Amino acid sequence: MTLASMKRKYEPRTTPRGKDGKPLRTSAMIASLAAEGYETVQAPFGHALVAAAGTDDRIVGLTADLSKYTDLHVFAQAMPDRFYQMGMAEQAMISAAAGLAREGFTPFATTYAVFASRRAYDFIAMAIAEENLPVKIVCALPGLTTGYGPSHQATEDLAIFRGLPNMTILDPCDADDLEGMVPQIAAHDGPVYARLLRGQVPRVLSRHKPDYRFQLGKAQTIRDGGDVLVIATGFMTMRALDAAEKLSADGIDAAVLHVPTVKPLDTETILRAVRATDRLVVTAENHSIVGGLGEAVARTLLTAGAAPTFRMISLPDAFLEAGALPTLHDMYGLSVEKVVDQIKGWL
Repeated sequence: MTLASMKRKYEPRTTPRGKDGKPLRTSAMIASLAAEGYETVQAPFGHALVAAAGTDDRIVGLTADLSKYTDLHVFAQAMPDRFYQMGMAEQAMISAAAGLAREGFTPFATTYAVFASRRAYDFIAMAIAEENLPVKIVCALPGLTTGYGPSHQATEDLAIFRGLPNMTILDPCDADDLEGMVPQIAAHDGPVYARLLRGQVPRVLSRHKPDYRFQLGKAQTIRDGGDVLVIATGFMTMRALDAAEKLSADGIDAAVLHVPTVKPLDTETILRAVRATDRLVVTAENHSIVGGLGEAVARTLLTAGAAPTFRMISLPDAFLEAGALPTLHDMYGLSVEKVVDQIKGWL
């Protein structure tokens, strides 16, 4: 809690009202991110997992009492004999997943990102990562995708898992990424941590680049532009693409490089894009400014001797406030409008 939020705690509460005088209803938990103009897909992760399991009988699903909230209920309904409800016991779930992997299965374990990265970290490190077991940990509510406050906002999960040897880390943007990700991580011989967008998930990347296909470990240019290069991951790629369209109306040409695999980082593609032309380079991520994509890209540029003008769009190194997501995204600079304003200010 910040000093400002502590002060507001004791201020009189007022109910926002619309033009008709009726109270406006907002929610701290929004299953689907605002994605105006995009087609959405219901539970793409769950359906992709069912499809993958249909051709691979080693795939099993586990959850810590959150099947409905990680879209694993789709898998549970289709393949109940391969689904394990572990209850509110993330550490036990991770241990069970490790045991299943040792017996030749490919476990997909789901929970919220905060519970995996904070509560179950030691079990993931010792039982899965150290043994390099093929457990796939797929977690909802990454970063600022819930307004429930610090107890549910996994703003530092990428930083936590980036330091873990053997761990592949993914931050998919949309339904295209989720559908392409599942069979590829199932085939990957090692542990994976993947952030998850759930519920009604927009289909973004193939709208901007019709031939887009997710490739594990690869970054891809979604849009070209000569004035600024935005290197983005997760849903911030969607925000960067939407911002690029608004910037174009003001005569600013923005390129967007999408990085769905945060570790191992596709340094070759990033360096090639940065060196292609002299332009502002901006990273954009739904994660703390500490230890995420921005710092990984900065290290890549510095150690390779590349020195563009470099800026980062990310969450602050702080515990964030609770509230409705549109308000929070605007407050912390993740909304399209704030992305546009920041880039304009840097040019």
